[in-house]
Amino acid sequence: MFTGIVEELGAVVGLDDLGDSVRLRVRGPLVVEDASHGDSIAVNGVCLTVVDSRDGTFSADVMRETLDRSSLGALRPGDPVNLERSLRVGGRLGGHVVQGHVDGTGTVLGRRPSEHWTVVRVSLPAGLARYVVLKGSIAVDGVSLTVSAVDDGAFEVSLIPTTLALTTLGRKDTGDPVNLEVDVVAKYVERLMTAPPLAPEIRTEEPPA
Repeated sequence: MFTGIVEELGAVVGLDDLGDSVRLRVRGPLVVEDASHGDSIAVNGVCLTVVDSRDGTFSADVMRETLDRSSLGALRPGDPVNLERSLRVGGRLGGHVVQGHVDGTGTVLGRRPSEHWTVVRVSLPAGLARYVVLKGSIAVDGVSLTVSAVDDGAFEVSLIPTTLALTTLGRKDTGDPVNLEVDVVAKYVERLMTAPPLAPEIRTEEPPA
């Protein structure tokens, strides 16, 4: 589990084609300093498993489904990426509950800069619109953000200078893809409200001998 509070802005070192997957190599000295084989690190909001780490760089295998369903398939060497280690038990939940399971991708539709923040408008896939609410939480490229406006086809987030400087969102331009993860609580509530009730348990007694 993650919180959507980016720890480090890393960079893609390389991508090795393995046929049905890609081995992604990322430089991130901070998140690698205590990383071990099997640890989880979120890369632009996608939970990946460390298979190797050395000299400030870690490698992770990304299967084809993940490449197709997220923006990781569009990465190239040198691209910046948001990095976050998994949350330790007892740690502060600074953002919101983020699983690292991307629900879909959106596209940056525009940016409106102001003196102290920048409003970014992002397209919203039809299947995700019902989970996004005004003042609710959403993870964009793994960054925990508060929705400042929403309609059926798009939502907006307001980014402070720190977010712009320390994450990829300060570099995203109109037309760029971003990974989206909606609040998992909304999905569970929907499932509980629409799923049929469990059938009562039927107990049978053994006939007397």
